[in-house]
Amino acid sequence: MIGHLYIERRMVPLNIWLEQSEGQALRDAIEEYGNAIRQLAAANIFPGDMLFKNFGVTRHGRVVFYDYDEICYMTEVNFRDIPPPRHPEDELSGEPWYSVSPGDVFPEEFRHWLCADPRIRPLFEEMHDDLFRADYWRELQTRIKNGHVEDVYAYRRKQRFSIRFSPGEGLECRPGKA
Repeated sequence: MIGHLYIERRMVPLNIWLEQSEGQALRDAIEEYGNAIRQLAAANIFPGDMLFKNFGVTRHGRVVFYDYDEICYMTEVNFRDIPPPRHPEDELSGEPWYSVSPGDVFPEEFRHWLCADPRIRPLFEEMHDDLFRADYWRELQTRIKNGHVEDVYAYRRKQRFSIRFSPGEGLECRPGKA
C-alpha cells in the first residue's frame, strides 16, 4: 500500500528551452511565461524569484512555475518605483541610493534579468511590458484586496474563439437550441 506518492511532470527548464528555441516557439514560450506570472498573481501569489530557471515547459508547450521557495501573497508585497537618482554618481554606485525594506519589490528591475537576451527583449516588451511597472502590480493588489477575481485564460490568445472565428462563423448561441 502506498501512503504518499509524489509525481512531477517532466519539463524542460524554461531557461534551457529559450536557449534552444527560435521563431514561433520562442514567442510562444515568452507569451506562456508572462501568462504564468499573471495567473499566479491573479491567485494572490507572487513568485518572488521570477528567473526563467524557476519555470519549466511541459511537453504541450505550457510554461509552469515549479520553484516555490520564495512565494508569498501578492497583498504582502510592497511594489515600488525606483526613485530618480539624487546625483549622476548614484547610478554608478554599487549600492542603491534609496531605502529598501523587506518585502519591497521594484518591477522595473525585472527587465535586467528577463530581457538580457536581445531575442527575448522585444517579445517580452510587446506582450508583457506592464509587468515592469509598479503601478500594474499595485492596481492588481487593490483589486485582490477588494475581492475582485481576475479573468485568467488558460490558453493562448491565438486559441481564443474571438481570434479563431469571426462573428457569425458557426458559433451562434441561441437559448433553447442545442
